Amino acid sequence: MKGKWLRDYLGIILGTVITALALNIFLIPNKIAAGGISGLATVLHHTFGLPVGMTMLAFDIPMFLVAVKILGARFGLNTLLGAGILAVTIDLTAPLVPLLTRDLMLNSLYGGILAGIGMGIVFKFKGTTAGTDLTAAIINKLTGISIGQSLLGVDFFVIALAGIVFGSAELSLYGLISLFVTTQIIDLVQEGASTAKAFFIMSNSSAEVADAIMDELGRGVTFLSGRGAYTQADREVVLCVVSTREVSHLKELVYRIDRQAFVIVASAHEVLGEGFSSHR
Repeated sequence: MKGKWLRDYLGIILGTVITALALNIFLIPNKIAAGGISGLATVLHHTFGLPVGMTMLAFDIPMFLVAVKILGARFGLNTLLGAGILAVTIDLTAPLVPLLTRDLMLNSLYGGILAGIGMGIVFKFKGTTAGTDLTAAIINKLTGISIGQSLLGVDFFVIALAGIVFGSAELSLYGLISLFVTTQIIDLVQEGASTAKAFFIMSNSSAEVADAIMDELGRGVTFLSGRGAYTQADREVVLCVVSTREVSHLKELVYRIDRQAFVIVASAHEVLGEGFSSHR
């Protein structure tokens, strides 16, 4: 338990450092406000010269206290740790990191990628960097608006504000690109790349197909109960998860046995259990 606790906090620290580097190298110097508290702090930094990290923390702490009061004490040490380390790291590393390019497209893409990696690591280790996710949770509690819609609304407001303050609709468009890339990378880090495929096989020879899969591929098989809506006939659906390199073999195996089989192949982003990854 102690080792897991230590691993989680080290992961949160690593993720916040990566996120801070993304902001300082690519986004903040180029006035790209990709939503959230960091985007608002970027606007205030370029308008009034305020340090981005401490500005973020100044917004995060009151929101955290309000969230605890409204939502309960489910926001704990991990939230303060992530927000605090991110704020301090941003301000400490700002004078040290290089400006790699002035190309706004490159900065929005690579800033989004690196920020997504950092935030994805933080979330993967059960942390959070506070910010707009707390705001969205508060809005959801008070108004009933979904968290997803609340997040979208808050981020859109920040990005639009940046365009107005900086007098550039183009910067808002680049901010949207960076925000989109960040959200996609966060999902990729948390769920993993599609490294396995789930097969749903409907066949009149389901038992024979299952036996062949276990014998030839050495993969486990599960029978699911199904019923045809048109025929009202009961039949077994064969569920099997295989690695990507085994996809062609499994397709050939199924259609060798039953040319009329109906097969659905779905991407499985993370598979835990025998033959795949173990839960750590």
